[in-house]
Amino acid sequence: MADLKDARILTLAGGLKVLDAAIAEAERIGQPMCIAVVDLGGNLLAFGRMDGSKALSVISSTCKARTAALSGEPTGGAHADVEIQIALASDSQWTNLIGGLPIKVGGLVVGAVAAGSGTGAQDLAVARAGAAAIPGADMFADFTPMGAEDTGIVRGSHPEKVRG
Repeated sequence: MADLKDARILTLAGGLKVLDAAIAEAERIGQPMCIAVVDLGGNLLAFGRMDGSKALSVISSTCKARTAALSGEPTGGAHADVEIQIALASDSQWTNLIGGLPIKVGGLVVGAVAAGSGTGAQDLAVARAGAAAIPGADMFADFTPMGAEDTGIVRGSHPEKVRG
């Protein structure tokens, strides 16, 4: 077994490209956002809080980006029945809110981008626009959200607890 493996890391210049592209998409759809860009270790590279975005989205967008970078998966993919347990097990350092997207190039995670302040679909669209600024980035086209935010599940799989 090898002692080392290849890695690529998103640079500040790359992070700023991602941030600018995400801001442009948020402006295009008319939804002010908080947008966080992190490196592959979840360390903040770039951040923007657009005028009119929600103050608490500063925290959630950063957590979404960190979760996406460290898990290598888009946020919102865990089933609603386990999302609270995973958050508790990670000392609230993990989130299942939609809008965090790893930036994966050539099969390697190089960083992540996340947006917050819109709907889950808006947050994901803005994150995808940001990730697209990096040539060859995976857009996770087959991603299907499964969290309570998206399924309407309050808790559990009981039909009477599903919101319409």
